[in-house]
Amino acid sequence: MTSTVTVSPQPSRKPDAWDAKAHHIGSPPSGFQNPWPSFTRLGLGLALKLRFGNNPEKKFVPVPEGPNGTRSDELVKVRKPDWGVASNDKLRATWLGHASFLIEMPSAPGAERGVRILCDPVFSERTSPSQWIGPKRYSPPPCTLEELPDVDILCISHNHYDHLDHATVQHVHDKRRGNLHVFTSLGNKEWFLRHVGCHDDEVTESDWWDSYELNVEGLGSVKLTCCPIQHGSGRSLLDQGSTLWCSWIIEAGGKKAYFSGDTAYQAPNTPSPCPAFVQIGELLGPFDLAMVPIGLMTPQSFMGSVHATPEQSLEIHKEIRSKLSIGMHYGTVRGGISAHYEDVRDPPRRWRVAAEKEGLWCGGGVEGDGKPVDTAKEGVGLCDIGETVAV
Repeated sequence: MTSTVTVSPQPSRKPDAWDAKAHHIGSPPSGFQNPWPSFTRLGLGLALKLRFGNNPEKKFVPVPEGPNGTRSDELVKVRKPDWGVASNDKLRATWLGHASFLIEMPSAPGAERGVRILCDPVFSERTSPSQWIGPKRYSPPPCTLEELPDVDILCISHNHYDHLDHATVQHVHDKRRGNLHVFTSLGNKEWFLRHVGCHDDEVTESDWWDSYELNVEGLGSVKLTCCPIQHGSGRSLLDQGSTLWCSWIIEAGGKKAYFSGDTAYQAPNTPSPCPAFVQIGELLGPFDLAMVPIGLMTPQSFMGSVHATPEQSLEIHKEIRSKLSIGMHYGTVRGGISAHYEDVRDPPRRWRVAAEKEGLWCGGGVEGDGKPVDTAKEGVGLCDIGETVAV
């Protein structure tokens, strides 16, 4: 089968002082770890205690409802996407909910559209091994999978169920068979071969700082780089940390986008923040647009090792040297633990308050007072599910 996507590996973009194997467990690696003092190892016993025990931080707040069970105005708005078709010359990112984005790079001269990259798409009702139990979304996708435009590249940050959804990936692969290339982190390729039916040459798995030049027939080229984050992986109790987690940098048409996937910044009572974001900013920044997580971060005593607070993501925004950052990883589904501690309205509220204190609030979304994010201003903001941000 001849693919329309040609992948050419490029020299690693790692810092000079980077220990390329510090995050590997074993050689060849049998697993992976966060190699920084900003991380605290989490235990299953503590997770179960926080979920089922009596904890003073526990404060369950139901998802708000409007009159007669309608969708509350306090929740993230969901709109039908227009994919920013009027901004063909710009970098565009359409939020599909939670951490899912469709990114389209500026169109190359003579091309009918830009290269499209789909990041961590999740359209299923539940982020769980089963669609009968587990965290259930309270915000619907803004469109059906059939309405999703054709994509050229699928980027997966890690294999947690709220970032790697089998049904969604299967649909996209089957629709674009031979015209789609999958990029994922180390250890995940076999899953795509076994469960999705991808051919070996349709999937590239990457280590941190690996970089590629991609040429999409008729549409032009894109540069893609796999970057470090502080998080974890696992689709069962038996495979925790067996595959790698990462963020992605996408460059084309003079524009740069940063998709963080899911990350922490600094666990409580640790000596210093994760250094990866400063390194990314110094080596590969600045970025025209970044997508960073702001939710499912409570209780911080546990979640702080793997999820960033809105205040911490504001630091990530500054350290990676992003011109405009959009908050994500909230407003769609409640986590198994954080659902019992975190009001779903808290992440966007705190994101706005933190940004306003530093003069970095650009508006938009559920905290935007009815106005879209100001893309002419540098700082951070929000968007509706289904809305396209063009820069």
